[in-house]
Amino acid sequence: MIVERIWTGNAYRNFNYLIACPETGEALAIDPLDHEKCLSMARVRGWQITQLLNTHEHSDHTGGNAAMVAATGAKLIAHHKAGSRIRGVDRGVKAGDVIKVGKTVELECLDTPGHTLCHICLFAHAEQPALFSGDTLFNAGAGNTHNGGDTDALYDTFARQLDRLPGDTRLYPGHDYIESNLKFTLSREPGNQAAQALLPTVTAHDPARSVVTTLAQEKQHNAFFRLGNAAIIAKLRERFPELPEEPEARSVFAALRALRNEW
Repeated sequence: MIVERIWTGNAYRNFNYLIACPETGEALAIDPLDHEKCLSMARVRGWQITQLLNTHEHSDHTGGNAAMVAATGAKLIAHHKAGSRIRGVDRGVKAGDVIKVGKTVELECLDTPGHTLCHICLFAHAEQPALFSGDTLFNAGAGNTHNGGDTDALYDTFARQLDRLPGDTRLYPGHDYIESNLKFTLSREPGNQAAQALLPTVTAHDPARSVVTTLAQEKQHNAFFRLGNAAIIAKLRERFPELPEEPEARSVFAALRALRNEW
């Protein structure tokens, strides 16, 4: 499996992705908003884009669909319940469905509600596993839920799915928010050494060359995976005194998401 991460350079700080089979040159485009950059990269690499997948229905992820399909004839894949929100879906996928790219690439669909209720993440079963997480999981952060989402569902996605994936899984999110997310982590857990060490390397960085983290690393510097951390809980109780000294993880997640909305 070959992964090309494409930095759009737009105001929303989107990443687009091409996933290619090294044997056949067939490729899948994920959320190809900047269709011109995606098509240009495919030409440079000698790949044929035969499929495209939208992780969810927001326009900064679907806006390149029409141009991409017109240029390549690619089949459009999305959540099986997203047909009324995304035009022209050829294949609706559910949890456990597999997307094959060429001869060698298999991507498992994860039904990951939260940011929206029709959100798909892709998990690559490979020697180096990978997660294409859309707007569900970011470097050092979690997706918002204020545009058609649900915080409780997002917590379940983290706790029941993402937290159980292999630690060496490489993370490929839909946006570059790593600098602001690390600063948020440090506002909640000032002593977090992993966040302290990583922040200077991404401050005023070139997102096109941004670090690719693993889930094991995320669990060291991402507050949304550190729900039992005593320092995080103590600082949360300064803002939410109604939280018990040993709150449920779900309550900690919701409080963190509420604070991140204000950040």
